[in-house]
Amino acid sequence: MKELLSLFDYRQKIDYKTEILSGITVATALIPEAVAFSLIAGLSPLTGLYAAFTVGLITSIFGGRPGMISGATGAIAVVIVTLAHSHGVEYVFAAVVLAGVLQMLFGVLKLGKFIRLVPHPVMFGFVNGLAIIIFMSQLDQFKERGFDGVLSWMSGEPLFIMLGLVVLTMMIIWLLPRFTKAVPSSLVAILVVFAIVAGLNIDTTTVGDIASIQGGFPPFNIPKVPLTFETLQIIFPYAAIVAGVGLIESLLTLNLVDEITGTRGWGNRESFAQGMANFTTGFFSGMGGCAMIGQSLINTSNGARARLSGIVAAVMLLVFVMFGSGLIEKVPMAALTGLMIMVAIGTFEWASLKVFGRMPKSDILVMAVVTLITVFLHNLALAVLIGVIISALVFAWENAKRIRARKHVDKNGVKHYEIFGPLFFGSVMAFNEKFDVINDPDDVIIDFKESRITDMSAIEALNKLTEKYTAVGKKIQLRHLSRDCYQLLQNADKIIDINIMDDPTYKVALNIKDKKKLDEGK
Repeated sequence: MKELLSLFDYRQKIDYKTEILSGITVATALIPEAVAFSLIAGLSPLTGLYAAFTVGLITSIFGGRPGMISGATGAIAVVIVTLAHSHGVEYVFAAVVLAGVLQMLFGVLKLGKFIRLVPHPVMFGFVNGLAIIIFMSQLDQFKERGFDGVLSWMSGEPLFIMLGLVVLTMMIIWLLPRFTKAVPSSLVAILVVFAIVAGLNIDTTTVGDIASIQGGFPPFNIPKVPLTFETLQIIFPYAAIVAGVGLIESLLTLNLVDEITGTRGWGNRESFAQGMANFTTGFFSGMGGCAMIGQSLINTSNGARARLSGIVAAVMLLVFVMFGSGLIEKVPMAALTGLMIMVAIGTFEWASLKVFGRMPKSDILVMAVVTLITVFLHNLALAVLIGVIISALVFAWENAKRIRARKHVDKNGVKHYEIFGPLFFGSVMAFNEKFDVINDPDDVIIDFKESRITDMSAIEALNKLTEKYTAVGKKIQLRHLSRDCYQLLQNADKIIDINIMDDPTYKVALNIKDKKKLDEGK
């Protein structure tokens, strides 16, 4: 019961007016995004809107990051578009349900902590790439469809009207907080532009020109697919990618909101909530979704910090769909375009441009690669994965070069090799080059006080080194092994033959009681 109550207790006083007004603003901005993403996926606009409602509501109530907004996203749309075209919408619903199961399993196994492996340059690249995508996606609003159905750039009066309304929206969002923060500046901007367009009867593109958003409550629908192994073979690859992309985008957005708000979210809880949301939306005609960085930034920039804003956003979106579609369809796209451009400007990590020439070249490379993949491939999961891999390889290479050995012979004629730096697959070759097997005395001690044995490659290197010394009639011993190194060698004692010296004066080494437990396999 205590754990359940903690879901709703963020130990922060709730500003109800800010939360409600911010939620209404976010709901308004969610509509064109959800419609656009569903069209990208080749689905009905309502599938995106239903997903935005279901996913947004469930994650706001049960998620691990109060103030973060989830809904239908472009990352998910890009994944499912092929499945929608080749097998139909029912298979999409089934894949989303399965993706939800995989995400819930991820949360139950508490794997959310692996987001810590994402380096800061990858985060910079991810955020900057996403900001560029948000900005570039708004450029489509400056195009119009001709009589032949082909899109072309606006010109003349329509272009000047669109630019004027967009700039007005941006100026209100930028200037109003300097005078008052009583109401979200983004909501005021939308209302002012809406009033100007309606009052002066200005001819400009509105939400209704994109698609109709009128609908009812999300209908319950069990995906109509054959319950066969063949169906599983079809949907599982898509479900796995949807689950992975959704979790990566959600957990990275969670980290970003953490930095902005100066508070801490719960990755495992968010993972489970995302899974619960996708599992549910698959049964309520939704296309699936995950965290939305743009709407989350709108929400946090409005001052919302609690779960209430997300709940209000989801509920108001459904209210708009069921009862207010006629009004919302009249909202000028210029207002929403200006809002999203301001989001893009606020999302971009401008500080990252100042570190060029100051950060290591490898970090700059990682940041640039992640940004480019995000922008040109629109594959956030791939961008982050490649960024992490490059960072890991650079880290391994740098640490491989750091292994050193200080050598000396004591008064008893025993040669000591004091190792500095980690011994792992990358440093094995350099480690082997430190030893002079032929010319060394009969007794050799390798001191690991300033080093660590980290993997199987290191163990095998020690095993082969021991064999080399044994082959010429010499004895080699290991000294000052830490607890984890000793355990690693203990686990491999069936396949290696290495002598380990005990040193009671070494504080990190095992005591006799602990060693006895390890020897007994306890």
